[in-house]
Amino acid sequence: MLRVIALNGSPRKDGSTAYLLNRALKVAAEEGAETTLIHVEPLLRSQKHPFCLACSSPCTGACYRGSALEEAYRRLAQADAVIMGSPVYFGTVSAQLKGFWDKSRKLRTEQALLNTVGAAVTTGGARFGGQETTLKALHDMMLVQGMILVGDGHASADAGHHGCCAGAPASADAYALQRIEPLARRVVEVARCTASLRLK
Repeated sequence: MLRVIALNGSPRKDGSTAYLLNRALKVAAEEGAETTLIHVEPLLRSQKHPFCLACSSPCTGACYRGSALEEAYRRLAQADAVIMGSPVYFGTVSAQLKGFWDKSRKLRTEQALLNTVGAAVTTGGARFGGQETTLKALHDMMLVQGMILVGDGHASADAGHHGCCAGAPASADAYALQRIEPLARRVVEVARCTASLRLK
């Protein structure tokens, strides 16, 4: 069974970003995927050093060994697809999501996310509040891990754009709710078609 993980980069477990990610996971489950939502903020808060100090090169993962963060990275490495979500903070991703991704250097060394399908969602306090620059940052982070990026296009909708962008609250953004479904369907579709490329 395909495994789809959503990463909530918001410090809020029940905010707009989590709302969109849960909607995406619901669609992915309907498409036959096993789904998991990971909240990154409590994982980082549990660490003695929540941000990467580049204490070793290549990274050994020593700083989070035996922790819930290590388990989250293990699950991430087993995923067929990852949907990353972040609120807009000063035109880019949250510190929580950046901290989580910075500490994933060991996964990069192991090529654990190579050819894993990736997609992005973001929420902002205004309609044009930095969502597209945040999506670009999310895409850049995934590209450095060697992931396969998809947008919100699907044969059941249209060719799509970069991903799903919402103004807060996401639950009231009709356009974002319309775009999250084709994004999730595309994630599952491409993950299924590229399964043989992943070193799982």
